[in-house]
Amino acid sequence: MAEHEEKKQEESLMEKIAEKIHGHDSSSSSSDSDDDKPSESSIKDKVFRLFGREKPVHHVFGGGKPADILLWRNKKISAGALGVATVIWVLFELLEYHLLTLVCHLLILALALLFLWSNATQFINKSTPHIPEVQIPKEPVLEFAMALRFEINWAFAVLRDIALGRDLKMFLSVIAGLWVLSIVGSWCNFLTLFYIVFVLLHTVPVLYEKYEDKVDPFAEKAMHEIKKQYAVFDAKVLSKIPRGPLKQKKKD
Repeated sequence: MAEHEEKKQEESLMEKIAEKIHGHDSSSSSSDSDDDKPSESSIKDKVFRLFGREKPVHHVFGGGKPADILLWRNKKISAGALGVATVIWVLFELLEYHLLTLVCHLLILALALLFLWSNATQFINKSTPHIPEVQIPKEPVLEFAMALRFEINWAFAVLRDIALGRDLKMFLSVIAGLWVLSIVGSWCNFLTLFYIVFVLLHTVPVLYEKYEDKVDPFAEKAMHEIKKQYAVFDAKVLSKIPRGPLKQKKKD
């Protein structure tokens, strides 16, 4: 009887060991299979985004109040900015107002109303209107000037590199862009062009952010086709154009 009980204990012990080994193998195999599967973040990183961006559209535009206005985070401010731009365009383009005339008329109207209001308060026993002092702050103006200076210097550096023949692709892009701008400039004046750009900035980014998952696949196909056509153009035309002295020195 004692030997029979010892055999049962040994068999139960062996079964427990076998179960533990089997459970460890299954857990390790499941972990290995999980490791073999690509993570969602890695899949998202491989998704093509327009202009090669890696951040959301809101961060591309700076992530501050300008981005909130362009992407309609605050609909009242965005609609107000678009409405003001539309009123300015209607006044100067359709009604053919002149800037100096409009400014003078607005100042005449404002000063006349404030003058009459200030004098009328003496007869109706009310306090005079409070007109705050308006001053241009120093820091925002300096920050804007520094940012503008940086962008202008960057543009000058790019133009210098193009003029020295360092980047043929950039040269062709700039020439094509200037040519398109010259054609658009012959169709409309600067104010209309500025208004069109302003409207596009307030419509295209928010529409792209809303439908980016549908737009990016089409953009990927378009970019692939453009690169393919550029490679053909480079092989047949650009490669046969003699390079500048800087390019020759680099090759030597």
